[in-house]
Amino acid sequence: MRYGHFDDAAREYVITRPDTPRSWSNYLGSRLYGGIVTQNGGGYSFFRSGGTGRLLRMRFNGVPQDEPGRFVYLRDDATGDYWSATWQPVGKPLDGPGAYQAEVRHGLGYSVFDASYAGIDSELTMFVPAGQAFEHWALTITNPGPTPRTLSVFSYAELANEWSYRQDLENLQYSQYVVRATYRDGFIHRRNSTRDAFSECWFALTGAEVASFDTDRDVFLGPYRTQSAPLAVERGACSGSETVGDNACASLHARVELAPGESRQVVFTLGVGSPDAPWTDGTETVRPGREVVAEYARPERLAAELEAIRTGWADRLAPLQVRTPDPQLDSMVNVWHAYQTHMTFNWSRGVSLIEAGDRDGLGYRDTAQDILAVVHAIPEAARERLDLLITGQTAEGGALPLIKPLTHTPGKEPKPTLEQYRSDDALWLPLSVAALVHETGELDYLDSVLPYADAGHDTVLGHLVQALRFSLEHRGAHGLVQGLAADWNDCIQFGVEGESMFTTFLLANGLRQVSELAARVDQGEIAAWCVGQLASVLDAIDGAWDGAWYIRGISALGTPLGSSDADEGRIYLEPNVWAVISGAAGPTRARLAMDSVHEHLASEHGIALCDPPHTHAVEGIGLSLLVFPPGLKENGGIFCHANSWAIVAEAMLGHGDRAYEYYRAYLPARYEDDAETHQVEPYVYSQFTHGPASPRFGQSRNPWLTGTASWTYVAVTQHILGIRPKPEGIKIDPAIPTAWDGFEVQRRFRGRSVTIRVTNPNHVSRGVATMTIDGTSVDGDVAPDSLLLDGSVVDVVLG
Repeated sequence: MRYGHFDDAAREYVITRPDTPRSWSNYLGSRLYGGIVTQNGGGYSFFRSGGTGRLLRMRFNGVPQDEPGRFVYLRDDATGDYWSATWQPVGKPLDGPGAYQAEVRHGLGYSVFDASYAGIDSELTMFVPAGQAFEHWALTITNPGPTPRTLSVFSYAELANEWSYRQDLENLQYSQYVVRATYRDGFIHRRNSTRDAFSECWFALTGAEVASFDTDRDVFLGPYRTQSAPLAVERGACSGSETVGDNACASLHARVELAPGESRQVVFTLGVGSPDAPWTDGTETVRPGREVVAEYARPERLAAELEAIRTGWADRLAPLQVRTPDPQLDSMVNVWHAYQTHMTFNWSRGVSLIEAGDRDGLGYRDTAQDILAVVHAIPEAARERLDLLITGQTAEGGALPLIKPLTHTPGKEPKPTLEQYRSDDALWLPLSVAALVHETGELDYLDSVLPYADAGHDTVLGHLVQALRFSLEHRGAHGLVQGLAADWNDCIQFGVEGESMFTTFLLANGLRQVSELAARVDQGEIAAWCVGQLASVLDAIDGAWDGAWYIRGISALGTPLGSSDADEGRIYLEPNVWAVISGAAGPTRARLAMDSVHEHLASEHGIALCDPPHTHAVEGIGLSLLVFPPGLKENGGIFCHANSWAIVAEAMLGHGDRAYEYYRAYLPARYEDDAETHQVEPYVYSQFTHGPASPRFGQSRNPWLTGTASWTYVAVTQHILGIRPKPEGIKIDPAIPTAWDGFEVQRRFRGRSVTIRVTNPNHVSRGVATMTIDGTSVDGDVAPDSLLLDGSVVDVVLG
């Protein structure tokens, strides 16, 4: 069934039925003040942190999944009939005579809810003005009929009593006794005093007079009622309740009279701080709410701010735009996929309908990979984040598993024990540093000096060398890198005695990349050291070949995982794709390994992480994936993050058709006409899809904040389309489907806009036959930086 469609011109996803199989959400705001909103107005808001700055309450795993949220009710005061400006929470019938008609437009940084019911049209727009710590819910009501109408409009938001979401939801003997919420002169003011801080927020209405209010949730809803039928809305007026303990809410009520054909706009605004005085948390200072509302809550300013958001995102997406024979690929790469990479960069794995905010920090490996997909669009922000990440590396070369930006203190962080390190964390640094240097061409970044997390400092290149040394010094009996607490797959724990093939391949990749970087800055001794160390690592890798694929690792007892001799987990995806990506596998083994992946792991919905799934323990290895039934998540599920690596590997082998087949298998837009199978949003990637062994095969879960977004963006733009930055220019090395006639890319590169046109007259997958820049022939497959001007056109013919 189809629930919506892409509107590429408006950069929106249009939901035409709000009763989607699961909640389809969007993100609002920035790192200062953010929010999540679903197609039915559900979701929550937060200031600086989803874990310790929660404004709007969210009860995770609730029914419905996305409530409470930001709700606006409309009531016909003549008949007493009422509904909501979003389909839920009232949930009027969507079919039949007099049905509720709804359309939702999720845009980049805003969402618009259009509805028609009982002869009244409404448009509700939710957004956070750029760089601000408040949000607008702008409601326009229209009476298209021939008779005057009198309507009541009610807002409703359940305010968190405590900004720490855990305290708010779990420590009820405390959180329900510290909240106060009052109303004065058009503003609700919620306060909460703790030993360490004094949190405040305000809520206001403009465009109409406040007729009544409630700040006590239970009074507004009424005994034994829910948001679908609040007592205040049913009877047509709030009670004037003010909260002292229990639970706070923000409900302001206005009566609006509409002549035939008349429209009126009322605006609800929720913000951090106090209505009447500046407020600070010690880092950020915000203006009084009354000043904010006076300046921003005006129709012309609302329109200007919304247009600024649209313009800002258009500019942020402009550095890479594509036109290919696949319109679904174009819709994703040009708008929603790129947007998702920015949201993932902003919030790591912290705030979504799945992530409650408990981590409240940046996972080391996650953040290093998230940088890869946005560095071309926001290189300054990427460098700032990369600097932060590097300062989370300890002097011995390992990395803190989690960096908390709000409290991180380089040089003073406690060093993990060996058992606490994850073996792969610091080995992602070479990829991230190379991505920044290749994009900007600023090789002197390698000479920048940054502190270690615990003590001392080094150049960026020195930090990379220490990451390599750490892994080289922690190898097991077979010469492979010790698994430590975990490698990329947190559900496999090889420990300090077992060995991880994934991390070993990542080490091989790091040695190669650091060697290349060192050579570019005339650090020949470091480059030669990397080459020598790589040789010894490759010797160890050679012994991990199982005949048709690489094993996953070796237990502390010497038992291989991912071997053809095993009855379960015979083959794993990760080591085989990284054997190719790292360059460690020779051509014959690389092809054999990827053919084995295709034979044993690939399906119509994506590639399973392992097969057969595990049902019993493997002695000497921590297999916490056993908590998952077969076919779920790491236990034989289709882990989409790792699927992106398969695309990269096949593209590197020149197998464009297979790379594209893998891309299409889990491409969200492909499921737009089959939403009942895919279930989650068709405009963003998910963490995983139920694998072939699951009875829910094909259903996807955990959308939005996932490494799938970053690596798939890299896979499709840099490997299928083959547009890769290098210090010397733009390498153009596509691996496309043989059926394609070609494609075109608009690429902003070091301040210049470049058009890249690729034609494929012989219908090959790979191989640059000719290249011209502004009509001048160029040898090879790199468009030199020195020849690229603003407006340059690069023409490439494959053959």
